[in-house]
Amino acid sequence: MSVQIIHPYVTQVEGVAGGKPVIRGTRTPVRSLVAYHRMGNTPEEIQVKLPHLSLAQIYDALSFYYDHQADIDADIEANREEYVRGTLDR
Repeated sequence: MSVQIIHPYVTQVEGVAGGKPVIRGTRTPVRSLVAYHRMGNTPEEIQVKLPHLSLAQIYDALSFYYDHQADIDADIEANREEYVRGTLDR
């Protein structure tokens, strides 16, 4: 018997963050939490920066990232400041 892994705190809603994964009930993209984590922040430090999120939400977002790493990495790359600036200058 296999168990399907679900992420109760992550959702995708058309019109919110471009339809990319966000924390359920917020407009906070998973990519933002991953960016903080990549900068060396622990989940507890991320919660200080984003106090509207619970530790459970943060850990679930990071778990979601590791389950969907290629997609989230592509989203991060597409939203890099240099990329956004470059497309606006065209």
